[in-house]
Amino acid sequence: MRRLKALLDFIQFSIPVKIAFYYNVIVKLTGNTKFPNPDVSLTEAKAVIDALEASHLATKDGSHTAVSAMYDAEENADSIFRILVAYVNRMADGNETAILSSGFHISKQPTSIQKPLLSVVDGDNSGCVYLVARAIDKAGAYIWQIAKDKLPQTEEEWATAGHSTQAFFRVSDLTVAGKYYFRVAAVTPAGTLDFTPAVMKVVL
Repeated sequence: MRRLKALLDFIQFSIPVKIAFYYNVIVKLTGNTKFPNPDVSLTEAKAVIDALEASHLATKDGSHTAVSAMYDAEENADSIFRILVAYVNRMADGNETAILSSGFHISKQPTSIQKPLLSVVDGDNSGCVYLVARAIDKAGAYIWQIAKDKLPQTEEEWATAGHSTQAFFRVSDLTVAGKYYFRVAAVTPAGTLDFTPAVMKVVL
């Protein structure tokens, strides 16, 4: 399991969003018993946000000097909050509740990527494709079906390309540049499952 941590995503925020975010972090950290002694005082942190907000407002007249000052203030604020996020991560030690209480965003556990029910990939020569299905527990066989040119509207329009005992099947002798549709159903001790949604492939 990946260790949870507070993120540095705020660095990419626009300045108005960043100002609001930084103020929220200050509010969340103030009096927070999980983070009693920040490496940078919250008073200092609030001062750099105030300076950033003031410099942002000063750019309304379009002055190049004001814009430059705003970016300097942004850099100062970012530096302070980099220190604070490092402090939060050190003190929270991966605890989700603690990180969330700080106002910083939290990393997410990676979600498992589900294998598609059926994928069709180019074969090792022209006119050939490989059909790869998601393996079904206790499946004893797989029924592979095919249709050419258009997606069938009835069961009768599907032709059986073959059977296999594994969730893998090779289809050859197809028309190059032809449009084909494929689907598969697993045969289990409980019976034949529904066919997967059709997958279209233009054969190379």
